Amino acid sequence: VRLVESGGGLVQPGGSLRLSCAASGGYFLLSDTDWYRQAPGKQRELVAAFPSTGNTHYADSVKGRFTISKDHAKSTLYLQMDSLKSEDTAVYYCRFQDPAGTVSWGQGTQVTVSS
Repeated sequence: VRLVESGGGLVQPGGSLRLSCAASGGYFLLSDTDWYRQAPGKQRELVAAFPSTGNTHYADSVKGRFTISKDHAKSTLYLQMDSLKSEDTAVYYCRFQDPAGTVSWGQGTQVTVSS
């Protein structure tokens, strides 16, 4: 599956951004889908998950501020990020795992939270 991300940028603390991850060539409906992020000098970490079955879940650091969602008709995964903090600055990646276990990653989109 090919994943194309968009929506990153520079935002002030307290602001909002919505990231998009458009999928093509895969089984969107049946895939587990996640958002990860990687800050400079840190390991990549799971931010939010939207399994093909089951409930969404979030890292403790973003609970109540971030929302993961899907539009099946558009084969697009979203991450709505509100009340952004400087510590949310990172490159954000979408990740898909299809029913066969094959994992695909987006190219990453930079989110910078700064005044």
